[in-house]
Amino acid sequence: MTLEDRVRQAVGAVSDPELRRPIGDLDMLRDITVVGAHANVGIALTIVGCPASDRIESDVRRAAASVAGISEVTVDLGVMTPTERKALTEKLRDGRPARQMPFGPGSLTRVILVSSGKGGVGKSTLTANLAVALAEQGLAVGLVDADVHGFSIPGLLGIPAGTQPTRIDDLMLPPVAHGVKTISIGMFLRDGEAVVAWRGPMLHRTVQQFLTDVFFGDLDVLLIDMPPGTGDIAISIGQILPHAEVLVVTTPQTAASDVAIRSGLVARQTGQRVIGVVENMTAFTLPDGTVVDLFGSGGGAEVAAALSQPASGGQPNSEAEPVTEVPLLASIPLSPALRAGGDMGIPVVLGEPKDAAAQAIQALADTLAHQGRGLAGRSLPMSLS
Repeated sequence: MTLEDRVRQAVGAVSDPELRRPIGDLDMLRDITVVGAHANVGIALTIVGCPASDRIESDVRRAAASVAGISEVTVDLGVMTPTERKALTEKLRDGRPARQMPFGPGSLTRVILVSSGKGGVGKSTLTANLAVALAEQGLAVGLVDADVHGFSIPGLLGIPAGTQPTRIDDLMLPPVAHGVKTISIGMFLRDGEAVVAWRGPMLHRTVQQFLTDVFFGDLDVLLIDMPPGTGDIAISIGQILPHAEVLVVTTPQTAASDVAIRSGLVARQTGQRVIGVVENMTAFTLPDGTVVDLFGSGGGAEVAAALSQPASGGQPNSEAEPVTEVPLLASIPLSPALRAGGDMGIPVVLGEPKDAAAQAIQALADTLAHQGRGLAGRSLPMSLS
């Protein structure tokens, strides 16, 4: 290989931070010349004003300089032509038509809805930390903030206010935070602006656009932070993703657990499968060893037991009303570090990984990552050569 070939190979391996693919595979490389120890590298960004341009330039400069024999690097940034962008979007879709929902029953992406019966149980904080913990295990993770009226995911993940998805023609690329591709209605509003007077049709269209117009690429897991309760969005997602799995979050107290049971039952009525219960804000231990049950105990086990029974009560009917056991997957203790991490936008699983709550969430992520799921009836992308 010539020196220019080695530079091209090194630079081509640089990953686009939004698309998460090597820029060589994305046809972003242009002319590369080497004169003596000086390499001149041409790069075509996807759009004018690409928010990742500084990151790409620095990564390219570092990659070129790492080649033996190169001591000076110049990076020339240009922009793709409309024809090149069209070819890129077609390559990214891999033959799928535009605005097609990629998470249908045939998809190999595992879709998990995180739901709760009432607000204030820490569902969004748990979802954000769970997404990051799964990404830390090497999984490709996406996160949809479906709590349109009470969105909080961008702040919990430390996504700066005003951050919007990057658009490449009709592709919308979600911002990436701590390895998690994330979309939220909060990214489209001015700071402090609220969503008001939105009803069923508008909410349905918003969620549908998140799932069809946003390009997540190939994901192992898509988490959806649901709004509390069993309103319009829960019904819409039940229609759009009837094959999704559901994680029910509750606190130990009866006031929360009773309502959480109803959210799980509604999910089951749409065909979704409740895979487990997470009990949040459980007992915590003071420095002197005293254990404090601030919200009581037992609520999570009660929800799990109730959701392990047929909705009508009595004995399960294997034909009309099959029900499998719903386990209590995790108990997350009350934690100042968990709260502080949410306020700062640094998930506790990263900022304080030895905290008791962080360890409980990491264990939950490990359980979900290794939990089997049925593929019966799914069309697997296989071909015979």
